[in-house]
Amino acid sequence: MNTARIKLESQDCKALDEVCQQIRGIATKAGVSMRGPIPFPTKKLRISTRRTPCGDGSDTYEKWELRIHKRLIEVKADDRVLREIMRIKMPASVNVEMILG
Repeated sequence: MNTARIKLESQDCKALDEVCQQIRGIATKAGVSMRGPIPFPTKKLRISTRRTPCGDGSDTYEKWELRIHKRLIEVKADDRVLREIMRIKMPASVNVEMILG
C-alpha cells in the first residue's frame, strides 16, 4: 500500500470541497484508510489602489482581496484506487499536487 498526499488549492471554496467529497467517496467505496481533508490557513492577498489614476480629487482607495483556500488529504491505497482518484474531473480553478511516498 502506498501513501499519497494530495494537496488541493483553489480560490473557490465550494469547488474545492466538492473535489474533497469525491476523493472521500472513492476512498470509502474502496475501503481504504484516509485522513482529511485537513484545512490549511487561507492565504489572503490584499491590494489597495487609488480610485482616480490621475491624482486629482480626494485620496480614496479601493481595497481588493484574493483568498486561496488549501486542503490536504492523505490516502493509503493501492494503484487501482489512486488511478480512480486521478480520473476525477477537476474544475479549472482547483490546483492539485499529488506526492506518492
